[in-house]
Amino acid sequence: MTLETAKYLALFVAEAKDRLAKLGSDLVKLEGAARQKAETAPIVDGLFRHAHSVKGMAASMQQQGIATLAHRAEDLVDLFRRRAATPDPESVDLLLAAVDALTAMVGRAAAGETPEPELALLERLGSALERVRAAGESQPDSASPPRPPAAVGGPPAAQARTPEGEERKQPGETPRRLAVAVEVAASCPVPAVRAFLVVKKLGQFGPVRRASPSVADLKLGRLPGRTLEVVIETASPLATLQRALSQISDLAKVTVEAEGAPSEEAAAPAPPPPSAEPPEGGRTVRVRVELLDSFLDTVGELILATARLRELGRTVPEPYRPSLEEGVDRLNTTVKDLHDQVMAVRMTPLALVTERLPRAARDVARRTGKQVEVEVQGAEIEIDRAILDEVSDGLVHVLRNAVDHGIEPPHLRILAGKPATGRITVTARRERDRVLLEIADDGKGMEPDRLRFSAVAMGALTEAAAAALPDREALLLACLPGVSTAKEVTELSGRGVGMDAVKRTVEALGGALEVASERGQGTRWTLRLPLTVAVQPVLLVDVASEVLGLPIAKVHGAAQVEMARLDTSQGKPVLPYQGKLVPVRDLGSLLGFGSRKERAPRSIVVAEGEGALVGLAVDRLLGQHEAVLKPLLRPLNLVPGLSAVTVLGNGRPVFILDVQRLVAA
Repeated sequence: MTLETAKYLALFVAEAKDRLAKLGSDLVKLEGAARQKAETAPIVDGLFRHAHSVKGMAASMQQQGIATLAHRAEDLVDLFRRRAATPDPESVDLLLAAVDALTAMVGRAAAGETPEPELALLERLGSALERVRAAGESQPDSASPPRPPAAVGGPPAAQARTPEGEERKQPGETPRRLAVAVEVAASCPVPAVRAFLVVKKLGQFGPVRRASPSVADLKLGRLPGRTLEVVIETASPLATLQRALSQISDLAKVTVEAEGAPSEEAAAPAPPPPSAEPPEGGRTVRVRVELLDSFLDTVGELILATARLRELGRTVPEPYRPSLEEGVDRLNTTVKDLHDQVMAVRMTPLALVTERLPRAARDVARRTGKQVEVEVQGAEIEIDRAILDEVSDGLVHVLRNAVDHGIEPPHLRILAGKPATGRITVTARRERDRVLLEIADDGKGMEPDRLRFSAVAMGALTEAAAAALPDREALLLACLPGVSTAKEVTELSGRGVGMDAVKRTVEALGGALEVASERGQGTRWTLRLPLTVAVQPVLLVDVASEVLGLPIAKVHGAAQVEMARLDTSQGKPVLPYQGKLVPVRDLGSLLGFGSRKERAPRSIVVAEGEGALVGLAVDRLLGQHEAVLKPLLRPLNLVPGLSAVTVLGNGRPVFILDVQRLVAA
């Protein structure tokens, strides 16, 4: 790799990975559309564009190994594009294997390597190419356009091929100068890089005599007016150059003309769907997530500093206080606006994760001999990138469990009166300041009795406690480590690990995991997540002269009562709340501060405990506070019941409690 191409390595890696991710998801869509006898042409066209773009970018970056493998995959997709054959599961499997290999190779290229493809994979693609081509010739598609007849008086080999597979004039013909004008689309985030790729592409057809702006300016990111003019000396016809340039994305207009001749304008590439690219006139840049995290931390420090200034302002003499408070109010407004803008930048569509789910379900279904379709709804909803990164693996795990445990084999589904193909629906929706992610399947459902038996067998519950659990809570036993209803342990699942990690992750983010199931109808897992974890409202309480915080999202209500007047159940105090008896625990005792014995009224906070509501007795309620949460470092992160820390305006650190872990400890 030269110094010239090294400057564009990060951009190449980011865009190549994005193209390959779309290529993989579109392959799953193609297989589903072919199975349902639906129209596949738009999907195949998209596949071809993605494969061709990866090939072109890799060639420009001198990554010939990636370009070779992408070209071989492109050839196979091209057979489907020209309707010379129909997609079959074996071809889709092979193309998905090529996508995985290309993704791994791009990752190695990011580390500065020049990876080469596996020869076995290239041979498999070559064999599939011959097999699919032969199958298409033996069963011609009547809808396929007829091939143009061969030129009379000359063998088919009389036409030479360019590196892109386009027809080229014979070397004996006289080269001529062609003027090429290119306009880069307004939605392209890096127009100079696109223009540089155009120059590199044209250089494959002959020497570039002039470029305006120059190649040196393009490398510096200069492209005034988003237009590029190139003069090339070549024997290739105008149509050949037009077809080659039309495969480069983000070009709004391409014009090719011979010097002194009228221009021939090429059709601009079809614009991408609105959801895939920024809107017209919008400009975007790629920003590292680490930089956004640092930016958010800095804004959090500004919020804390503003709160500190407000506290100090109360000690200023009265004559000077109004002007100081006015300045602090203006600063607070500016900082909050800045925080909102940073959070808007961090907000990421759920599609970043959900577009991986159909491929994950398809892989598990193929390995287990099942048929599954995945439908995603609400992928445009945005959530904090930090939360999305934390729950992405959990979503994939829940989906894999739904395919492996929930969806029945085709013959059993038919016997049960269901379609042979199982259906999994991934739905996202907003609910006030929360995002709800639901993964529902139409499989066999879960059995609460088997979960109770498994929990008792492993010693997690006594038989009496398990029998007393209502079905809704018994279903959550699947989240206990080691509890599983699988009859067989496979490499996919059945060991009872995974769902407990999903539950811990969701609750550590301030969310909750719920499950509902009906025998023979299916199961629905719901992840209730906050929009952001950076700044959260907390309820401050006083316990034994210590100030502690409870996440507002976990608080259901509060009451002022005398502990001695509460009823008891099994020797423990209970609080009547919304038609239920909520057990009451002394928060001071839970934290090791000791409990109060006097008869003075105490405040009881009703919060979400381990699978049920719990009342926490505190000395005083201090009000709500917008907290900038900081993660705990060792050894504090090992203390059960502590989830984060914040700093009040007076500089006092306050621990944020994890009620579920605290009650369960």
